[in-house]
Amino acid sequence: MSNEPIALGKALASFDALWSPRIVTRVNDYDVRIAKVQGEHIWHVHDDTDEFFLVLDGELYISLREHDGERTVRLSQGAVFTVPRGTEHKPYAPSGAAILMFEPTGTLTVGDRHDEVPDHVDSTTGHPLDA
Repeated sequence: MSNEPIALGKALASFDALWSPRIVTRVNDYDVRIAKVQGEHIWHVHDDTDEFFLVLDGELYISLREHDGERTVRLSQGAVFTVPRGTEHKPYAPSGAAILMFEPTGTLTVGDRHDEVPDHVDSTTGHPLDA
């Protein structure tokens, strides 16, 4: 990890892969990850951790399956949302988006339980930014 400031725009321009987050820095035992997204991710659950999203550009939707039913939140540029641990969710971005996520180091992008992982979704704990 760099101990220099990181320009997120430049970092996002350094890769093209969708649904394949890059780790830009760490805070204690948490990764700060950025990703380019378009289309649909998969339904998945993080059993032991919340998942924080910040939309840097574009628009992200997150469908949630909660105790009282299913709902979808819409996040425009600059919006934040935290998916509570244990909540089944599916992010999607019909027109594409750039996002920042904050989650414990080692957290899989497809959670602890998930639907079948399609080829366009990278099942990873994050890639180094310079990779």
